[in-house]
Amino acid sequence: MNISNTDWINDQTIYEVNLRQYTSDGTIASFRNHLPRLKEMGIGILWFMPIHPIGEINRKGELGSYYSVKDYFSVNPEFGTAEEFRSLVHEIHGMGMYVILDWVANHTACDNELVTTNPDWYTKNENQNFQPPSGTDWSDVYDLDFGQSGLRGYMTSAMEYWVREFDIDGFRCDVAGMVPSDFWETTIKKLNSIKPIFMLAEWEDPELLEKGFNADYNWSLYHILKEIASGHKEVSSIRNHFEKPTKSYSSNALKMNFLDNHDENSWNRIMINHFGNKAYALSTMLFTLPGIPMIYSGQESRLSKQLKFFEKDTIRWRTYPDANFYKQLIGLRKTNPVFWSNNTNIEFLNGYHKDIVGYKRWDSDNIYFIIVNLSDQIQELKKELISHDLLIKDERSSGQSISGGGFIVYKVIND
Repeated sequence: MNISNTDWINDQTIYEVNLRQYTSDGTIASFRNHLPRLKEMGIGILWFMPIHPIGEINRKGELGSYYSVKDYFSVNPEFGTAEEFRSLVHEIHGMGMYVILDWVANHTACDNELVTTNPDWYTKNENQNFQPPSGTDWSDVYDLDFGQSGLRGYMTSAMEYWVREFDIDGFRCDVAGMVPSDFWETTIKKLNSIKPIFMLAEWEDPELLEKGFNADYNWSLYHILKEIASGHKEVSSIRNHFEKPTKSYSSNALKMNFLDNHDENSWNRIMINHFGNKAYALSTMLFTLPGIPMIYSGQESRLSKQLKFFEKDTIRWRTYPDANFYKQLIGLRKTNPVFWSNNTNIEFLNGYHKDIVGYKRWDSDNIYFIIVNLSDQIQELKKELISHDLLIKDERSSGQSISGGGFIVYKVIND
């Protein structure tokens, strides 16, 4: 893992930027107006969905998919210019925040110039025709063959270009497990020789962290939470996830925790509808569990629709009703190092109602207790907790009891 050379990530929160849907014109220039409020919320890492020109051949919908890359070295003119993006990165850095870019290494648009200049870099079907990645319905892209050394060198140099020329701070790598891990291992070393970068894998596989990624998706925990909210799993499955893991990660492996992202919102469900009044308790949990938390565009405004993926569909921002809630969680995490990404200590508490999750987090200096109530009823708290310093709670909980869908975080008072 590269966490040692990217200590700056330890107290950060990731924010996924859906640039197309962020403002009415979906441009870099308009997005810049939101930077002060994102900084005010405490956001630390801005992850931009792919900013490259989008393929036109076999395009899905009117505008196409961000993940159908026509040119790895350019900025989509619908968003703005390369100079505008470079200036944006500079401004973000000046505000003390970081930028990671979504990278699509597994496939290209059907009209990427590589289709013509280097057709041997692509996977072919039995009729020697270009094809989408196996097992997908991604008819707007062609699968790349990473058995080709020339392709590997090209893809590495393209990623180096954005670090060198635009000073970005890392990448979120799309379907990272569909690209050979030895490619990532070699490439990440080269990128880190330019500057310490943060690498996030859209996948869930310990090998990718061993090969150089800093973090991967906590998909398995997300699906547990999703099924708890729909009544298909017991709350105890959260504890089982940590105490009886199905995959063998190293003790310091970093997972990205989330309740929403572009795929889940566009294709599966509206977060605030699916999780209901439990969304706030679960968010508090994700900000206080081991890992690094992520917020999706519009989450701070209780995004109330599934954003179209291939068309223009602007986020309804309203008055950012949950911005202060997330600001409070981000602040809690930033000011209490026990919740930072480099600490994985956790112990679950016994003796609570079956729909309560309680756990202890600690470091060499402090101990904290976190209680979230995923039932619909008020639950009494243990007296030994009530005597400690109350750091954060939902407005309906009293400090002696916790409301249905409520949350409380205590810091142990040292005698």
